[in-house]
Amino acid sequence: MKIGILALQGAFVEHEKVLAKLGVESVELRNLEDFLQHQSNLSGLILPGGESTAMGKLLRDQNMLLPLREAILNGLPVFGTCAGLILLARQITSQEESHLATMDIVVERNAYGRQLGSFYTEAEFNGVGKIPMTFIRGPIISEVGKGVDVLAVVNHQIVAAQEKNMLVTSFHPELTNDLRLHQYFINMCK
Repeated sequence: MKIGILALQGAFVEHEKVLAKLGVESVELRNLEDFLQHQSNLSGLILPGGESTAMGKLLRDQNMLLPLREAILNGLPVFGTCAGLILLARQITSQEESHLATMDIVVERNAYGRQLGSFYTEAEFNGVGKIPMTFIRGPIISEVGKGVDVLAVVNHQIVAAQEKNMLVTSFHPELTNDLRLHQYFINMCK
């Protein structure tokens, strides 16, 4: 099994470390050539946290947006954390243009405010149990489509969801020592 990690910007190294702890090989995808070279061997894809606007621009500049979108729509399992969630959303409330737009969710960027609004909590994650959640200027999911399962709610806000092959969290599971969420995604990839 090999998981691709979008490595344009953001917290991709932290995801690599978690996958290594779980004994799963990962590969950094920095450009279209990397993706095309590894595409046929990828069991899944992680879109890390970072700055969604910068990542979206880089995806367009690298001509990666459409190939990634097509792969996801064709069933490649994908796990988007924080900015990765925003990249997958059908609609972003504060801007006209979405990015990959593969998941039937509406998101609000930076819903938890500035860096000072970051926080840590523990909450129930459907199918996994109570897990640690680190929020850093995280988005919230304000609306979900019919085929989307809500997996976690914090303070009456949706912070994790799944639709078919797409898993998203508003928080950063890669910043805790709890490996269960990445294992959940690996199970999706099998």
